[in-house]
Amino acid sequence: MSIFIHPTAEVSEHASIGDGTKIWNLAQVREECSIGENCIISKNVYIDAHVKIGNRVKVQNNVNVYHGVEVEDDVFLGPSMTFTNDFYPRAFNADWKVSNTLVKKGASLGANVTVVCGNTIGEYAMVGSGSVVTKDVPAFALVVGNPAKQIGWVCKCGHKLDDKLVCPECKLEYKQLEKKS
Repeated sequence: MSIFIHPTAEVSEHASIGDGTKIWNLAQVREECSIGENCIISKNVYIDAHVKIGNRVKVQNNVNVYHGVEVEDDVFLGPSMTFTNDFYPRAFNADWKVSNTLVKKGASLGANVTVVCGNTIGEYAMVGSGSVVTKDVPAFALVVGNPAKQIGWVCKCGHKLDDKLVCPECKLEYKQLEKKS
């Protein structure tokens, strides 16, 4: 295997890029960040300094991943979604503070999602397109809206669980999830 970097991508020589990763046109990857193996960094993506991205992560077009964000393995970041990293942004504030965000293994964030800093997206959670995440999202939760609210649970395979917490697609049952009232 090898790493592919499109000729128009700007990748710092001080970034760590895993084997099998592809970085496409007009992407910018900053210094001291770490991108795992077999990732796809799509067109016009910005990955800030000190960001950590796990293995097999798919980052779709026009995504911004700012300093303070950590993305675990097998995560999907949908087109034009973005993270924030400062609760009190001001152009003139030289003393700003980064607030960390964690996206856990297998989570999927849809197109145009905004994740407010300081939150954790749980394992295999799914955030619907256009949602604004303002608080932690539990593992396997399905959240939508602005602000994002939980409307159900999803299976590891991505399908919404039925009222008995069974996946209609793969038939897996989730007894450990607390039923939503």
